[in-house]
Amino acid sequence: MKKFYSLLILFSVCCYSQQEPIDSGGGGYHFNNGECLSEAQRQSIFTEIQKSRTQLEQANILKRSPQIVPHPLFIWPVTKSPSAPYNNVWSISNYVDHNPSFPNQVQDWACGDRTYDTSGGYNHKGIDIFTWPFSWYMLDNNQAWAVAAADGVIIYKSDGNFDRNCAFNSGNWNAVYIQHADGSTAWYGHLKSGSLTSKLVGETVSAGEYIGVLGSSGNSTGPHLHFEVYNASNQLVDTYLGDCNTWTSSTDSWWLNQKPYLDPKINAVLTHSQLYNFNTCPQTESTYFSDNFPAGAPVIISVYLADQLANTSGLIQLIRPDNSIAVSFNYDFLGFYYAAYWYWTYAASTFNQAGVWTLRFTYLGNTVDHLFNYGTLSNTEFTNRAFEVLPNPTENTVQIQSKNNFKINKAQLTDMTGKAVFSTSENINQIDMSVFSKGIYLLTIESDQGIFKEKVIRK
Repeated sequence: MKKFYSLLILFSVCCYSQQEPIDSGGGGYHFNNGECLSEAQRQSIFTEIQKSRTQLEQANILKRSPQIVPHPLFIWPVTKSPSAPYNNVWSISNYVDHNPSFPNQVQDWACGDRTYDTSGGYNHKGIDIFTWPFSWYMLDNNQAWAVAAADGVIIYKSDGNFDRNCAFNSGNWNAVYIQHADGSTAWYGHLKSGSLTSKLVGETVSAGEYIGVLGSSGNSTGPHLHFEVYNASNQLVDTYLGDCNTWTSSTDSWWLNQKPYLDPKINAVLTHSQLYNFNTCPQTESTYFSDNFPAGAPVIISVYLADQLANTSGLIQLIRPDNSIAVSFNYDFLGFYYAAYWYWTYAASTFNQAGVWTLRFTYLGNTVDHLFNYGTLSNTEFTNRAFEVLPNPTENTVQIQSKNNFKINKAQLTDMTGKAVFSTSENINQIDMSVFSKGIYLLTIESDQGIFKEKVIRK
């Protein structure tokens, strides 16, 4: 799945704000496609799966049920890590292709063309779920996870393959293969090298359990998950129920709650100190994320959408620390995009109060708030002056001291994979690190003064 960016400036703004932005723009996120697996690679995987399945059956680890078991009902196989600063982390680029002809003769389960084929005769055999926004940044920071769509047994794993591909090649992907009680198997492909679950082949997983980080291993041109399903007879399954899914292997939906064909959603609402740059694959994007702005600085506000519908609009608001509205306007989205990004730059004169501001974005009845500090303590100053995070080398505890009686609304500790290992809404003053494995952790503190982060070490 190849991706490229284009900047499309569309202006159709009806402003009710006291001040106009000094700059604005945005556009769509586009893709080209290619064969996720060659036929030779797919047949090799089938061989390895069958070999592993036979060994597990002989060891009495994988048991055939004497009764007919219904197929699983899947939950969504992609989620964000607990520390990810986004509302959602994905959109869909491709479904299964039901038109056996090629090239450029495609039909998905809903009789649309959200799929692809190739001139070599490949018809897309799975669902491509790509990360959005800032795919490479997400990969580097382990922010988008594949999770088990249903309970099952790991019957094969492949890891250690290069995971920053930007072109189609003959390389192998990193993947986990899970067999369910009915004998069906789900494939989770293109994962990040070294991120796969530590569970071994033959061990069980539960629905929603961590599988790996979305990467770009194998035939791939950007981080995404290729989710492919086969029934107990090794027939390809399209998990969606729709008018143009007429396969005998897919007579009903395999989803616990099937998502709509078009699923418009807010993926992120963020603030930046400079205009972000998507850069060239596989270079990590220059995000310039910032939630702390000194007095006199401009602020770039941005929203990121998945399945942006044409001829819709969103309400953007900047709310002062005293809850009065500084900026409020509706922005018209003219075109349809699988993913879209939009930004507005506001001068320092807009921010006439110091403290915690709210960037609020409402789209199709859904609202996402993003908090940021303006003209108050920076993140570093907050850590050093408002809170002190002090490790105790003898007792392996972390002391959290407030110098100004700031109340902690939430404290969360995440490991370097982004997995939350501790979370509390209590106004705590210490964390016992001795119960965690040795390593580096990220402590996130939410208070009335904003959201602040500090690295801590379990020695």
